Order: sequence, then structure tokens, then C-alpha cells
Amino acid sequence: ASEGKDGASAAENTLPRVPQGKLGEQSSVFYSAGQFFFEYLVVVSLKKMPGGHYEPKITYQFPKRENLLKGQKEEEERLLQAIPLFCFPDGSNWVPITEFTSETFSFVLTNMDGSRKIGYCRRLLPSGRGVRLPEVFCIISCLGCFGLFSKILDEVEKRRQISMAVIYPFMQGLRESPFPAPGKTVTIKSFIPESGTELIELTRPVDAHLEHVEFQALLQRLSPHLILHIFASATLERRLIFLAEELSVLSQCIHAVAALLYPFTWAHTYIPVVPECLLDTVCCPTPFMVGIQMRHLERVLEQPMEEALIVDLCDGKIIQAVGDEEEILPGKLQNEMLISLNRHNNNNNMHTSEQVNALVSEAFVHFFVRLVGHYASHIKWGRSGSGSFQERAFCKAIASKSCRRFVKKFVKTNMFSLFIEEAEKSRIPQEGNG
Repeated sequence: ASEGKDGASAAENTLPRVPQGKLGEQSSVFYSAGQFFFEYLVVVSLKKMPGGHYEPKITYQFPKRENLLKGQKEEEERLLQAIPLFCFPDGSNWVPITEFTSETFSFVLTNMDGSRKIGYCRRLLPSGRGVRLPEVFCIISCLGCFGLFSKILDEVEKRRQISMAVIYPFMQGLRESPFPAPGKTVTIKSFIPESGTELIELTRPVDAHLEHVEFQALLQRLSPHLILHIFASATLERRLIFLAEELSVLSQCIHAVAALLYPFTWAHTYIPVVPECLLDTVCCPTPFMVGIQMRHLERVLEQPMEEALIVDLCDGKIIQAVGDEEEILPGKLQNEMLISLNRHNNNNNMHTSEQVNALVSEAFVHFFVRLVGHYASHIKWGRSGSGSFQERAFCKAIASKSCRRFVKKFVKTNMFSLFIEEAEKSRIPQEGNG
């Protein structure tokens, strides 16, 4: 891929999956250290249109890209057209206000090649007097680390209250710093008028696959029983709709649901906050996982939808279900997970966010290990080094009827197929075999 003026190439932003021997060790290689922290910082503001309503528009972009090839330019234009919609999915409902509590949320944009970019957003009200409109500072990055980018947005907001001009030297310093390896820290020097030079430390969590996740957000809003119904639906790649009014709640909870599938990856439509103009997404016959603001519930229910699980995150209840959610997962394993989730729920105040993430993830990874952890021994290797997965023998090797029944459906999903495709390519040569 050819490079832009700032030296970032498209090739750096692909997310290769590198399976290793055991289930639970495979993961997307979550972005090697040393990459750019971000691709863009954009400021999205609301502009009054001739009809009197407001529309979101990009009012600042850093850095400005030049010398792009035609294909890169087209992709960049698509990206920049989409960003305002996701920064203000409720754009037409705004009027100038005097008070607003800033909120943090994120969205995901999928490229034509299937790779994803994440938008980390801080919506805030600029300092001043009288009525004014909020604006969104949005950092576009290929790196999935919500906690770390939230801290960066704290710094952006602090500087915004002084002056826009103080933000850009900080972002330039960040852009010139290498992205830290898991568990490591990078220190950014930043000058603020009247405060002098500050040192800002940004630490990346040790466990890379959990750095974009906040399981507590899910546990605080939904019962363990309900979480398992959602998980069961996701394992069979059904249509999932989540409802809440706050953008932060929608994005946190949907990222958490997707993370329950680790080491598998949701491979279908995935929109944590659906802009109003894209509400007909719920009519798709294919699987999707989407978040919609509660104010649009009636419009959603009026759509000619196929079967979907609709979850109210505000009241912690299911609005619409397929009906068989209780029977999807094998009973014994479902009960074990329920006990595990209830235990974490009861100890919610005794664990840090990182501890909750690790404990919850462990319970779900254990579920997959118990059911499909024997996949590697059912890949037949040819002399050329290519593998061929023996699906029938793999399913027959499961003794429990209820587990086999679930696995026979699970092996037909896109997420399992992608996992196996990667495994078939990645034989690790045994010592002495050449």
C-alpha cells in the first residue's frame, strides 16, 4: 500500500488473526506496539440549515491528508462523510442549550476489506455564556483501547475549555509517540499556558483482548440470566437490537456483548449506535448487532423485521424474543456460567473493572474450550502443509448429546468458519518434522 504524506500506510492498519495451538490463545493480533495512536482527530459541529434544523459537519480535521492515491482518496472521503452521522446520530433533535454533561462513546466503521476503524468520541459543550450547541471531538483509530482513549479525550476536553489552539500540540505529540505494548506506558509532554509543561502517562492494559471492554456496564443493567440469552443468540449469529437513550450506554454494552464471543469475532453488521437515517438497518435479513436510541423504539417496531432479539438496556428486560433462547446453550454449561456470573454480580463492589473483565471473560472462554477446544486434533494436515478440518469427526467426538446439538449449529456460523480457516493455514511446525 502506498504511503500518505505522514507515512501511514494502509498495510499497517490491517488486523491479521494468528491462531495458535489452543482455543483461548487465538485472538486478533491486537495491533502491534509502535503504530500511530490515531489516524485523525476531527471536530464535528452542528450547523443550522435553511429549514431551521441542524446538521452535523466536520469543522476541523487533523492531520490533513495530501498526496493520496485515487483509491485511498475515495476511502478517506467515505470515512469523512460517515463520521458526522455517528458523532451526532441524533443530530436533527438538537437546539442550543446552556448546560450539558459531557459524554464518551465510540462507534465502529467497517472498511470494504472487512477491517475496522474505531471512532472515540467526547461530546461536550464549549465553555462560554448563554445558549450554545455541543460539539464532538472524535479520534479515529485502528487501535481498540477504550480506557486509554477515554483518558486522551479527558485531556482534549480540559484543553478545549482553555482554547482550541492548545489541543493540537498535544495531539501532534501523541501522534509522534509509539503505541505502547500491552502493560507498558508512554509519556507525552504537553505545555498548557499558565500551568507549564505537564507529563501525561498513558498505560495500556496487560490483557490486549479486554482493553476495549467494560463488562460492568452489562452486569449493572442486565441480569445474568438475560446476559446468557443474549450470548446464546449471538453464538448462533442472530439479529440483536439494543435500546438505550445514552450513547455511552449503547456503545459500552454492545462492545461488551461482542467481547463475550472471544476468541471468536462477530463478523456481521455491527453498529453500536445507529444514526437516525440508517434505522432501516433493522430490516436486513442477515445477522446484525446494533444499538438504537430508545426514542426510536416505535419506528423500529413498525419496520418489516425478521425475527430479532430486542433488549431494553434502561429497564433491563427483553422487549421481543425468538422464544427458544433458554434452550440454545447446553443446560449444564449454562448453569455453570449462571453461577459464575451471579458470583461476580454479588461481588461487584469488591472487584476492580479489570478484575471483573478478567473473571467474566474467563467464564465465557471456558465455555468455548469445553465445547470446541478439541478442534486442533481434527485438522488433517497434508504434505504441502495445508490443513483440512474434519467437521463430522469433530462433532462425533463430543459425548454429551446436548453439547453436540449446540456444536452442530455453531460450526455452521460465520465466526466458527473464519476461526477454522485461519487455523487451517497456521500449522506450527513440530520439532523434528521440518
